[in-house]
Amino acid sequence: MRRYLVPASLIAALALSGAAMATTTTTTGKIKSFDMKTHELKLDNGIVYKLPATFKDPGLKAGEKVAVSWEMKAGQHDATTVTVVK
Repeated sequence: MRRYLVPASLIAALALSGAAMATTTTTTGKIKSFDMKTHELKLDNGIVYKLPATFKDPGLKAGEKVAVSWEMKAGQHDATTVTVVK
């Protein structure tokens, strides 16, 4: 029974570490640039967020304050939602 405990613990740890990495983070900042052709949004912090192909532009423009919910995938910031902050 003990010989199965260590491998089972390692498998569980690896499975849970992947789930922890896929957490959604929200960042607030001002838009530096926005390009619907490339589906990219750059904030004043210098980070470029990749928008989903289904993203509908609510009229975003440079200088507007937004909150971006995103996940890190394949080394890029994939935005899930973008909302205007008043």
